[in-house]
Amino acid sequence: MSAIAVPARRPVLADALAPHRSRLQDAGLVLAGTAVVALLAQITIPLPLVPITGQTLGVILVGAALGSRRGAMAMLTYLLVGLAGAPIFAEFTGGPAAALSPSFGFILGFIPAAFVAGWFAERAWDRKPVLAMVGFVAASVVPFLFGVPYLAMILNAVMGAEMGIGGILAAGVWPFLAGGLVKAAIAAVLIPAAWKGVRALDERR
Repeated sequence: MSAIAVPARRPVLADALAPHRSRLQDAGLVLAGTAVVALLAQITIPLPLVPITGQTLGVILVGAALGSRRGAMAMLTYLLVGLAGAPIFAEFTGGPAAALSPSFGFILGFIPAAFVAGWFAERAWDRKPVLAMVGFVAASVVPFLFGVPYLAMILNAVMGAEMGIGGILAAGVWPFLAGGLVKAAIAAVLIPAAWKGVRALDERR
């Protein structure tokens, strides 16, 4: 019986820029990824329940640049630091009470989303815009898998809104589809462009 071939992990941008890895270096990259998402989180278009932010773009960029494990760790750090009280969530919010926000489920979803973006990058899908777009759209879907059920739970079980599936989708899905595609497209341009820059530097050495 033949074994199923598993695609080999390829270097991601962080590996190409700093090939000699250390635990200290990885920790620095994780913290840098956390900071990137914290900054992009403050680019906000307010909506009644779940604001449109730059967070998802940051999650994709960080996941693709750092790889699956470091990307997921950066998002876990972002989550924990925000819950600890640092004002790094959207609109400079933070603290334990953030867990009761209808949008908190999307933040939970950032951890596997960064992992997915990194997984595709580790299979070299981030080198070409078309493949990058496919992988990054897949990563962009992940926060909805966590965010929408969490939104429904907070609104209905905690706030007693008794909102049906139509209302939940109107609050947590439909307003974000176009923006999600745009952010995936931006990442699908930036990451392959960064790879071109890395290859150009290598050729000059």
